[in-house]
Amino acid sequence: MAADNSHSAAAGAVDLAPIVILLAAAVVAVPLFKRMGLGSVLGYLAAGLVIGPFGLKLFSDPQSILHVAELGVVMFLFIIGLEMRPSRLWDMRSEIFGLGIAQVGLCIALLICVGLALGYPVAQSFVAGTGFVLTSTAIVMQMLEERRSLQLPKGRRIISILLLEDLAIVPLLALVAFLAPGGAKVGLTDRLVGVAIGLAAIASLIAAGRWLLDPMFRLLGRAKAREVMTAAALLVVLGAALLMQAAGLSMAMGAFLAGVLLSESSFRHQIEADIEPFRGVLLGLFFLGVGMALDLAVVAENWRLISIAVVAYMVLKTIGIYAVARLFRASSREAWERAILMAQGGEFAFVLYSAAAAVGIIDAKSNALLTATIIVSMALTPLMVILHDRFSPRGSSSMDGVDAASELNAGILLIGFGRFGQIVSQPLLASGCSISIIDNDTDRIRGASDFGFKVYYGDGTRLDILHAAGAHHAALVIVAVEDREAVLKTIEIIKYEFPSTPVLARAFDREHAVELIRAGVDYQIRETFESALELGRKGLSMLNLEEHVIADIMTDVRERDAKRLEIEITQDVYASRDLIHGNAPLPPRS
Repeated sequence: MAADNSHSAAAGAVDLAPIVILLAAAVVAVPLFKRMGLGSVLGYLAAGLVIGPFGLKLFSDPQSILHVAELGVVMFLFIIGLEMRPSRLWDMRSEIFGLGIAQVGLCIALLICVGLALGYPVAQSFVAGTGFVLTSTAIVMQMLEERRSLQLPKGRRIISILLLEDLAIVPLLALVAFLAPGGAKVGLTDRLVGVAIGLAAIASLIAAGRWLLDPMFRLLGRAKAREVMTAAALLVVLGAALLMQAAGLSMAMGAFLAGVLLSESSFRHQIEADIEPFRGVLLGLFFLGVGMALDLAVVAENWRLISIAVVAYMVLKTIGIYAVARLFRASSREAWERAILMAQGGEFAFVLYSAAAAVGIIDAKSNALLTATIIVSMALTPLMVILHDRFSPRGSSSMDGVDAASELNAGILLIGFGRFGQIVSQPLLASGCSISIIDNDTDRIRGASDFGFKVYYGDGTRLDILHAAGAHHAALVIVAVEDREAVLKTIEIIKYEFPSTPVLARAFDREHAVELIRAGVDYQIRETFESALELGRKGLSMLNLEEHVIADIMTDVRERDAKRLEIEITQDVYASRDLIHGNAPLPPRS
């Protein structure tokens, strides 16, 4: 009886061996490849190839791993969405639908020529080339993050193009169905129904995000159960992805929209912290799965055709991306960097090729060849980036002579050392205060050292950098960076993670001041406000007005400005009460 129970328990036990193997492969390969300067993506791909069915044969079905690991891409897009407020996304509309459509359109036209030149029919050439146009979101996002470019303008332009490509998968799948044998017989009604279902799914997600998600997190927050908040965050991401998939759209697009809808929630930083560990592990698993899926037998048997296809597709796509970037007035350096980063095919190509195979446009062998071509191009991308960085002219972002913020412990943390931050620092330094200064402009940091200032490299919009800079035990934090969005995000993070730390900030204008006050800043000042008032006061004195009259006028101007600001904040709170919880703090009165 005991033996039977033991056998039953063993049969019902979870097989941990595959999990241990995957973790061990990542733990060994990724640090090794990063130490060699080859990057984490190539490390994951190489590890997957070694342990996969065409290496040590420790796994026989990489597709099953890829299906699960695609959630890493989904969660990555959700986190990117959390950084994209609806207003910022609206500001990017010209880049998404202008730059994105131009790049996708030109690259499709160029890449179709590869199949035609090799003697393939128009339908097959279209499917093969179009699949390669769809860039790997996972690889590009990971490399942008490693290069700290996600929040830079050049990074946001790449994100815009990736978003357009995610949207493009829908009409491209419809075209595949139309090009299939007998596809032209599909009625207009069926196509309109498909479009209506997609639009209804998007509208449902927007409605849920606007009226359900934030109240749900507020209710769960009162329960003070962190694990329930984590479960709710995962529910939102996976639920949005499932809804979009059921409507025939991209799972990643659903997760991105969910992130955008929660971007102005007071819980967004906690949600991001809850999702981040899952995102990192699953994204690594995705790259491992891609490495496993590379069929070396197919590559060996058709290496000439695959080599020609990879080189032709990547070269033509690079030319197309560079041309569009220059057409939209990007610098040559940025255009080359974008072209190198986006020259590979992506995970959405697998979806397009599978759909084409299902309707008879391509056969199983062609599907395998095209899939191998995509995977080889994905594996080559990190190497191309390394070569680009090594042989391209060194830019101003070199870290030579610059120290990163680490274990700083001064009483005051000053974030940003531009013209505003330099002036702010003078009375603090003159009073003998201990002050740590961080900035993310390496040229500015080196320039400051020439005048005796010790400025550390650090991005105030990152929580890990704030900890390294000592924000958690600083008596005062001053935010003086020259990017209005970065000022707001930094204050939101500090006030969420270190709510008792006083924060002073530079505001760019009245609208920005309102946003900072809503975020909980303890004191803000518009960068031109005091100087403009002082100029006005000097003008009155030169008109020979008496000093007490001038003082009364200036006091009245300050009070009226404070009242107007208070009214705007109150109106803004009422207008946004579905997104904001509690009362927004009122501005300090002069």
